Amino acid sequence: MPAYAAKPAKAPKAPKTPLFDTKRLSEEVKVLSSDEFEGRGPATEGEKKTIDYLIAQFKAAGVQPGGDLKDGKRLWTQAVPLLRSQISGTPNLSVAVKKKARPLVQGNDIAVRAALDGSKAVNIKNAPLVFAGYGVSAPERQWDDFKGVDLKGKVAVVLINDPDFEAGAGPFGGKAMTYYGRWTYKYEEAARRGALGLLIVHETDPASYGWATVKNSNTNTMFDVVRDNPGATHPTLEGWIQRDTAVNLFKSAGLDFEKLKKQAQTRDFKPVVLKNVTFSANYNVDSEVITSQNVVGRVDGSKRPDETVIYSAHWDHLGIGQPDAKGDTIYNGAVDNATGTAALIEMGRTFAKAKKPQRSVVFLAVTAEEKGLLGSEYYSAKPLYPLAKTVAVINTDALDPGGISRDFTTSGSAKQELLDELIATAAKWNVAYAPDPKPEAGHFFRSDHFPFAKRGVPAVSFGSGEDKVDGGVAAGKAESEAYVKDRYHQPADQWEASWTFQGMARDLQILYTLGSDLANSNRWPNWAEDSEFRAARDESAGERSAK
Repeated sequence: MPAYAAKPAKAPKAPKTPLFDTKRLSEEVKVLSSDEFEGRGPATEGEKKTIDYLIAQFKAAGVQPGGDLKDGKRLWTQAVPLLRSQISGTPNLSVAVKKKARPLVQGNDIAVRAALDGSKAVNIKNAPLVFAGYGVSAPERQWDDFKGVDLKGKVAVVLINDPDFEAGAGPFGGKAMTYYGRWTYKYEEAARRGALGLLIVHETDPASYGWATVKNSNTNTMFDVVRDNPGATHPTLEGWIQRDTAVNLFKSAGLDFEKLKKQAQTRDFKPVVLKNVTFSANYNVDSEVITSQNVVGRVDGSKRPDETVIYSAHWDHLGIGQPDAKGDTIYNGAVDNATGTAALIEMGRTFAKAKKPQRSVVFLAVTAEEKGLLGSEYYSAKPLYPLAKTVAVINTDALDPGGISRDFTTSGSAKQELLDELIATAAKWNVAYAPDPKPEAGHFFRSDHFPFAKRGVPAVSFGSGEDKVDGGVAAGKAESEAYVKDRYHQPADQWEASWTFQGMARDLQILYTLGSDLANSNRWPNWAEDSEFRAARDESAGERSAK
């Protein structure tokens, strides 16, 4: 057992809580991740099958529709308009060293995303490349990787994660990733700086995933919420570049990649132009506005129906994409996130069968998480139920379908009363809290609770533990690492007949108890006093009833 996950001294008797059916969980994950659902890509036949299945399951579970209002009645869905963008054909990508062109192979050397700034074609000819460290501008930390460089007409090259990831200490919190370390921030900052494009150097440890994940997530169809000014958020060119490819480019410019990387970890770093090296890209972009769907179920509260507890999970995965070594092109997404979606269905069933809660409980299956948390971003920007009166969001993403663990974790360890309540609830099952084992991976910013958190709503994303009853921490870590390496965002994330779902069933008892306790109370959990999300929550305090 890790030292940080101290167990309660004595195993108390587990509370009397509804049981969750492992066979039903297994069947739902099996169906949702079957080839028939084509990887559950938004705006595909796979989406239509997924939406129809979820509605049928929610109806059978006894849950009521909780989506958009039409003629005074709730639909099962919330329409989510999205910009869908994909590269037409194979993009022509190259670098020129002293005017001599070298081709870059999409998916191997580089992973360029379809433009999301509204461009119908990308035609970049011999753009200068500028190394801009970690691509961070953080005045409150006295940090500026740009130091006055003009990026107009240029392509910036930056590192992934935060400047102090490798040192383990510094102004960015050491190993734990801040939002400055996320690739989404880096693209946003490049757009603010007027850059023509941004390439992020991929390295497995600071990214927390391998190149296969980068390739599969960035070379297929891209989506974004519909924006008034997309160029303010996205540069024309967004992509990742293989570390070895980047090292060779730097060498061609007479630069030492490792030496510059070290410099980038200091406040004194200044941007460096890659002399005699330019970048070119030519491809057409097919883009249109489409409508995807969030699926929303609801159990009305008996006393305060206008106050809401939300359980969330994303139903989507990557759809059909690049073939793997076996030629498989369907990214089934069994663990990620048919498990969380099945949890939502069964949570709805359990609440529908129980005595009516005092507050309403909503079961929110969101779209396009894999495209940048877009379904949850849309809901939290245009909520069906006011965020001020949303008590909490309990998110489930990529749960372990195997055996029982003695612990659990969360995506990030942001200090809040909701997490305190979850820890206290789990302790009733003698299940200990293990803080996010990889805070450097930035998981807090990578799941559907984050759009709610940044708007002040107490929100947590539950993660399965690694201290297995059968095999201990060693077994749990081995399973987790093997999943990330061999299955995550790959066609191999498929249902297995050997999965027992016993651990997941027990974990859902804990999450049910947490949500039920909140739904039958007057409590309004808040963020810690020093949390960056506290101010947003406190602003709406007047709209909530007293505890």
